[in-house]
Amino acid sequence: MPHTPSLLITIVGFILLLGPLVVIHELGHYWVGRWCGVKAEAFSVGFGRELFGRTDRRGTRWKLSAIPLGGYVQFAGDMDPTSRPDDAKFAHLTPAERAETFNAAPLWQRTLIVAAGPFTNLLFAVLIFAAFNLAFGKIVSPPVVGHFAEQAPAREAGIRVGDRIVAIDGTRVEQFPDIVALVVPYPGRTVSVAIDRGGRQLILSVPLLAHVERDKFGNESRIGRLGISPAQARIAPLGPGEAVTLAGRQTWSIMRMLVVGVQQIVTGERSVKELGGPIKTAKYSGEQLSLGWLSFVSFAAFISINLAFINLLPIPALDGGHLAFYAAEAIRRRPLGARSQNWAFRTGLAFVLALMLFVTLNDLVSLLPMGRG
Repeated sequence: MPHTPSLLITIVGFILLLGPLVVIHELGHYWVGRWCGVKAEAFSVGFGRELFGRTDRRGTRWKLSAIPLGGYVQFAGDMDPTSRPDDAKFAHLTPAERAETFNAAPLWQRTLIVAAGPFTNLLFAVLIFAAFNLAFGKIVSPPVVGHFAEQAPAREAGIRVGDRIVAIDGTRVEQFPDIVALVVPYPGRTVSVAIDRGGRQLILSVPLLAHVERDKFGNESRIGRLGISPAQARIAPLGPGEAVTLAGRQTWSIMRMLVVGVQQIVTGERSVKELGGPIKTAKYSGEQLSLGWLSFVSFAAFISINLAFINLLPIPALDGGHLAFYAAEAIRRRPLGARSQNWAFRTGLAFVLALMLFVTLNDLVSLLPMGRG
């Protein structure tokens, strides 16, 4: 029977997960904004009504708000947390005050300020992975087939023990762990596997096994498998530079899998039931916390990458939407009209709220006994 952490552990895990990640994201915006000379009027963890806060000597209101599902930095000259310009307020500012507003900053500075949030989340994940790599080393395992699983589509396709996998769908394989990122996201898909068999090059088509994996908490994930394991493996220690370089590759690999996952949901290759929202995140955070701090911190790195990925989507009201506007401004050499921006932000906000409602309902359904299939 699946083990379920207590409600208290789940709540504590969710707070310990989301709170720091939101602060880290918003601090990215805040510090780059300060570096660019833009005044921050408010730094909020959460949305809605302020629960408590204080104003620092620079005039920034630091506050905790009632709805703990994100946060924002509101810069001078903004109408609201989506950074829509407040033209009425802007018109009454002195020249010195205008110089401190977000919208008076040059395009390259606004781009840096907006991009700083998600990229700080990515940097945070890289630092966690680098610390793990430095502490535990990395798996060194040549991509040579050593064993087959009971269900092994690779064996059925003609791959043999001792074959060296050199590429999958044209992407070169250096180590056995590289195979994971090229196989796991594609359950049921047929991939092209290039192998070296005693100096002879072969290319075989392998239909990946669609395997449903269940953890001790009863969570299911549908993954692709070749049904092979390595001939040998060892743990190699890493220096600081190697640890950071590997952490960067690990972070990029997860980002790539997130992109693939969204593409598969859009094309119908994966079910929308695999989308998760705040309730499922809270559930997972409690589960990982119950497994210990190493599991929880590793999960925090994964969620930090998720937050960066979501915020970089080109949806108005998200950071990626702002960056898309700035790209258009750079091409047109002038910003989009206020009416167009206002319409886009309203549409984007409606889409984000609808998506949040959908994934929350999705979470609730998945937690019901009938939702688990």
